[in-house]
Amino acid sequence: MNRRELFQGAAGLVGASAWLAGAENKGVHMVKIVQFDAAGVRKGVVEVEKVVKTEAEWKKQLDREQFEVTRKAGTERAFTGKYANNHADGLYHCVCCDTPLFDSKTKFESGTGWPSFYIPLAKENVTEHTDTAYGMKRVEVVCSRCDGHLGHVFEDGPKPTGLRYCMNSASLSFVPRAKA
Repeated sequence: MNRRELFQGAAGLVGASAWLAGAENKGVHMVKIVQFDAAGVRKGVVEVEKVVKTEAEWKKQLDREQFEVTRKAGTERAFTGKYANNHADGLYHCVCCDTPLFDSKTKFESGTGWPSFYIPLAKENVTEHTDTAYGMKRVEVVCSRCDGHLGHVFEDGPKPTGLRYCMNSASLSFVPRAKA
């Protein structure tokens, strides 16, 4: 066996192994998120399937504005979202997959017209990406479980973090806190 045949054989084995591993997983991608109970108490980290749907499936589940914001990275008009002035005690979940994202205890009045929080419930439940759309450099925040666009995070928030997670109401569902 010459050198070329040896490398081709090795490459074939690597390719076959990768194919078999993919076939075993059947395309299922797992992510780690933190679960919370209805009172907002952390229950622990769990591994769950990533939520992946077709555009048609998302359109069937979400209303027009929710779809445009979460699946197309849109932004609702300032001061129009249903949670901009919500002061009730509870948790904010992803409207697409129900992952808990923010606690009302970390919500503050930013004056921007969007619900703003200084920290997510758990760093595992949100993912941040660099967003260079519209000639700006911002940090986009998406749900870790379904990649739904939530909003952006800025470094002009209050203590203790100095961050402002500026979220779209259309990407959230509010769940009142259960009494312990």
